[in-house]
Amino acid sequence: MSLEDDATAERKMQFLFALRSKGVMDQAVLTAMERIDRGRFVRGLFAERAYEDTPLPIACGQTISQPSVVALMTQALEVSARDKVLEVGTGSGYQAAILSLLARRVYTVDRHKRLVREAREVFEELDLVNITAFTSDGSFGLPDQAPFDRIIVTAAAEDPPGPLLAQLKIGGIMVLPVGQSDTVQSLIRVRRTETGFDYDELRPVRFVPLIEGIARDN
Repeated sequence: MSLEDDATAERKMQFLFALRSKGVMDQAVLTAMERIDRGRFVRGLFAERAYEDTPLPIACGQTISQPSVVALMTQALEVSARDKVLEVGTGSGYQAAILSLLARRVYTVDRHKRLVREAREVFEELDLVNITAFTSDGSFGLPDQAPFDRIIVTAAAEDPPGPLLAQLKIGGIMVLPVGQSDTVQSLIRVRRTETGFDYDELRPVRFVPLIEGIARDN
């Protein structure tokens, strides 16, 4: 094994150890996190920091979430191989790529055309053929493709958006940050039941705000 291979193997071990130390125990999630190279989704000045457990800036004033938060949100979503998943907030595409290894089909939407375009390019390079990415106002979900088994939102709303709750199947799960954009938010898990919705508060987080409309900075 070359020195470069040794370094790569060591980096992967450290990466997975960091995830486990933060409470990620689902083996399928850990395997998906190992297989998807975060470095493919970080460009420019911050590329050399792609393997740190920290959020990093990406285009359009957005961020790529830290790997441990991506893993914990994915674990909380309890994705199975037959699930159809909606992601609101494509961003770099990293979260959707992780989900694509766990679910049957992933639909991902973002209000920034540039982010969707760049994410699609990486999905194609990685041959992730079960992801469909749209430029759309994510606060309204994707009614044409609803209902969804799982919904994940990677931007914070003050409350879970009504259209997204309506597009969740009975028995389905939604994971999202909730709270004011200038304070620490809470990551919550919503389960839809026959009679309504059950809510679990998981941990404090900080995400960019969920904004309505299509961005004009594309």
